[in-house]
Amino acid sequence: MTFLTGLMKAGASEADVAEAKIQSFVIACSDEDSDLETGTKVTFRMPYAFTVTAVRASLTTAGTGGTLVTVDINEGGSTILSTKITIDASETTSTTASTAPVISDSALADDAQMTIDIDAVGSTNAGKGLKVYIIGTRA
Repeated sequence: MTFLTGLMKAGASEADVAEAKIQSFVIACSDEDSDLETGTKVTFRMPYAFTVTAVRASLTTAGTGGTLVTVDINEGGSTILSTKITIDASETTSTTASTAPVISDSALADDAQMTIDIDAVGSTNAGKGLKVYIIGTRA
Protein backbone atom coordinates (compact mmCIF):
# COMPACT_ATOMS: atom_id res chain seq x y z
CA MET A 1 0.00 0.00 0.00
CA THR A 2 1.41 3.39 -0.94
CA PHE A 3 0.36 6.64 0.70
CA LEU A 4 1.13 10.17 -0.44
CA THR A 5 0.61 12.88 2.17
CA GLY A 6 -2.27 10.99 3.77
CA LEU A 7 -3.93 10.14 0.45
CA MET A 8 -3.62 6.91 -1.47
CA LYS A 9 -1.91 7.05 -4.83
CA ALA A 10 -3.91 6.35 -7.96
CA GLY A 11 -4.16 2.66 -8.68
CA ALA A 12 -4.72 1.54 -5.09
CA SER A 13 -7.12 -1.37 -4.91
CA GLU A 14 -10.42 -1.31 -3.03
CA ALA A 15 -8.91 -3.80 -0.57
CA ASP A 16 -6.05 -1.36 0.12
CA VAL A 17 -8.53 1.43 0.78
CA ALA A 18 -10.66 -0.76 3.10
CA GLU A 19 -7.56 -1.96 4.98
CA ALA A 20 -6.37 1.61 5.45
CA LYS A 21 -9.61 2.43 7.31
CA ILE A 22 -9.31 -0.39 9.87
CA GLN A 23 -8.56 0.86 13.37
CA SER A 24 -8.10 -0.87 16.70
CA PHE A 25 -8.27 -0.03 20.36
CA VAL A 26 -5.83 -1.98 22.53
CA ILE A 27 -6.85 -1.90 26.17
CA ALA A 28 -4.55 -3.10 28.96
CA CYS A 29 -6.85 -4.71 31.55
CA SER A 30 -4.26 -5.73 34.13
CA ASP A 31 -0.61 -5.33 34.97
CA GLU A 32 1.96 -7.79 33.65
CA ASP A 33 2.85 -9.50 36.94
CA SER A 34 -0.30 -9.96 39.05
CA ASP A 35 -2.74 -12.87 38.78
CA LEU A 36 -5.98 -11.94 37.02
CA GLU A 37 -9.12 -11.59 39.11
CA THR A 38 -12.74 -11.46 37.98
CA GLY A 39 -14.69 -8.19 37.82
CA THR A 40 -14.78 -4.95 35.85
CA LYS A 41 -11.19 -4.01 34.99
CA VAL A 42 -11.42 -0.94 32.76
CA THR A 43 -13.98 1.79 32.11
CA PHE A 44 -13.55 4.25 29.24
CA ARG A 45 -15.58 6.30 26.76
CA MET A 46 -15.59 5.84 23.01
CA PRO A 47 -13.90 8.84 21.36
CA TYR A 48 -16.20 8.52 18.31
CA ALA A 49 -18.83 6.20 16.83
CA PHE A 50 -17.23 2.90 15.84
CA THR A 51 -18.29 -0.26 13.99
CA VAL A 52 -16.76 -3.38 15.55
CA THR A 53 -15.66 -6.08 13.09
CA ALA A 54 -13.55 -8.24 15.40
CA VAL A 55 -12.49 -8.62 19.02
CA ARG A 56 -9.68 -10.58 20.61
CA ALA A 57 -7.67 -10.86 23.80
CA SER A 58 -4.17 -11.87 24.80
CA LEU A 59 -2.26 -12.77 27.95
CA THR A 60 1.39 -12.33 28.85
CA THR A 61 1.22 -15.51 30.98
CA ALA A 62 -1.31 -18.22 30.13
CA GLY A 63 -3.98 -19.34 32.54
CA THR A 64 -4.13 -23.05 33.34
CA GLY A 65 -6.70 -25.45 34.74
CA GLY A 66 -10.19 -26.44 33.72
CA THR A 67 -11.61 -22.90 33.60
CA LEU A 68 -11.06 -20.73 30.51
CA VAL A 69 -10.11 -17.07 30.84
CA THR A 70 -13.35 -15.37 29.76
CA VAL A 71 -13.72 -11.68 28.89
CA ASP A 72 -16.77 -9.52 28.15
CA ILE A 73 -17.01 -6.08 26.53
CA ASN A 74 -19.95 -3.89 27.53
CA GLU A 75 -21.44 -0.71 26.09
CA GLY A 76 -23.58 1.21 28.57
CA GLY A 77 -23.79 -1.83 30.85
CA SER A 78 -24.90 -4.30 28.14
CA THR A 79 -22.66 -6.85 26.48
CA ILE A 80 -21.74 -6.41 22.83
CA LEU A 81 -20.94 -10.14 22.58
CA SER A 82 -23.40 -13.05 22.34
CA THR A 83 -20.41 -15.40 22.75
CA LYS A 84 -17.73 -13.93 25.01
CA ILE A 85 -14.00 -13.89 24.32
CA THR A 86 -12.23 -16.96 25.70
CA ILE A 87 -8.59 -17.93 25.95
CA ASP A 88 -8.11 -21.67 26.20
CA ALA A 89 -6.03 -23.18 29.02
CA SER A 90 -2.26 -22.89 28.42
CA GLU A 91 -2.82 -20.48 25.49
CA THR A 92 -1.97 -16.77 25.39
CA THR A 93 -4.38 -15.61 22.67
CA SER A 94 -8.07 -15.87 21.91
CA THR A 95 -7.33 -16.23 18.18
CA THR A 96 -6.67 -19.94 18.76
CA ALA A 97 -9.66 -20.51 21.08
CA SER A 98 -11.88 -23.50 20.39
CA THR A 99 -14.90 -21.15 20.49
CA ALA A 100 -14.67 -17.82 18.67
CA PRO A 101 -16.34 -14.70 20.09
CA VAL A 102 -19.54 -13.53 18.42
CA ILE A 103 -20.33 -9.81 18.16
CA SER A 104 -24.03 -9.10 18.74
CA ASP A 105 -23.83 -5.27 18.87
CA SER A 106 -21.29 -3.93 16.41
CA ALA A 107 -22.40 -0.27 16.51
CA LEU A 108 -20.70 1.59 19.36
CA ALA A 109 -21.99 5.10 19.94
CA ASP A 110 -19.84 8.21 20.24
CA ASP A 111 -19.11 8.84 23.95
CA ALA A 112 -20.57 5.46 24.98
CA GLN A 113 -19.34 4.23 28.35
CA MET A 114 -17.45 0.99 27.77
CA THR A 115 -16.31 -1.57 30.33
CA ILE A 116 -14.11 -4.63 30.06
CA ASP A 117 -15.00 -7.41 32.48
CA ILE A 118 -13.13 -10.58 33.35
CA ASP A 119 -15.85 -13.19 33.93
CA ALA A 120 -13.56 -16.17 34.62
CA VAL A 121 -9.84 -16.87 35.16
CA GLY A 122 -7.76 -20.02 34.98
CA SER A 123 -8.62 -22.35 37.87
CA THR A 124 -5.06 -23.53 38.59
CA ASN A 125 -3.10 -20.46 37.45
CA ALA A 126 -5.24 -17.38 36.79
CA GLY A 127 -3.18 -15.88 33.96
CA LYS A 128 -1.45 -12.46 33.81
CA GLY A 129 -1.15 -9.45 31.54
CA LEU A 130 -4.58 -9.23 29.85
CA LYS A 131 -5.03 -6.99 26.81
CA VAL A 132 -8.28 -6.66 24.86
CA TYR A 133 -8.41 -5.58 21.22
CA ILE A 134 -11.48 -3.95 19.63
CA ILE A 135 -11.05 -3.86 15.85
CA GLY A 136 -13.21 -2.11 13.27
CA THR A 137 -13.85 1.13 11.48
CA ARG A 138 -14.85 4.64 12.46
CA ALA A 139 -18.56 5.01 11.80
